[in-house]
Amino acid sequence: MGAEFEAIATVAVYQSTSTDLAYLSSQEYNIDGNGDILYEQRQVWRDRYNVLESWDPTLVNPCTWLHITCNNDNSVIAVDLGNAGLAGYLIPDLGGLKNLRFLILSENNLTGSIPPSLGDLKSLTNLELQKNSLSGAIPASLGNIRTLQFLRLNGNMLTGKLPIEILSLVTVGNLSELNVVNNNLDGTVRTSRPRVTAIIQDKLKTAT
Repeated sequence: MGAEFEAIATVAVYQSTSTDLAYLSSQEYNIDGNGDILYEQRQVWRDRYNVLESWDPTLVNPCTWLHITCNNDNSVIAVDLGNAGLAGYLIPDLGGLKNLRFLILSENNLTGSIPPSLGDLKSLTNLELQKNSLSGAIPASLGNIRTLQFLRLNGNMLTGKLPIEILSLVTVGNLSELNVVNNNLDGTVRTSRPRVTAIIQDKLKTAT
């Protein structure tokens, strides 16, 4: 009986230790909370084609998930889910993906507003939300992203005016493409900067 109890106790200790090590390993590779943020986003999306099936919080870190790219420090730098059959809204916590460079969510059925917190993504170069059903105003906070090169918001239901903070990225930032065609924005904006291929608003008037 004593030997049997000792064996059971040993197994229990081993299982507990293995669980603790797995948890610590998961935390080590998710120290910036990227996995938690992305899993929270998955929870509020309707995933018609199960493209997010690999987004499992028990799988070490988000760098093992499909449609996710990480840098050498296991921090998420790209989320590529264009034309993925996703529906739902964008959570404000996406602004916590501090090293994100590419957020590509075009041609889905995303609804609701664009979270102002996306303006906290100071490493972002590509924000591609075109051809969804996003509504509301374009956040002025996106003008805080000095690294932004491509801002594609065309084909939504956005309203209001294009914030001057975003237009400033054309002259003092790195923005080379700004496309807001096919929304419900007020006014018309033009620019003489040749690298800007599309600053387009109401009436589909193209910038020159």
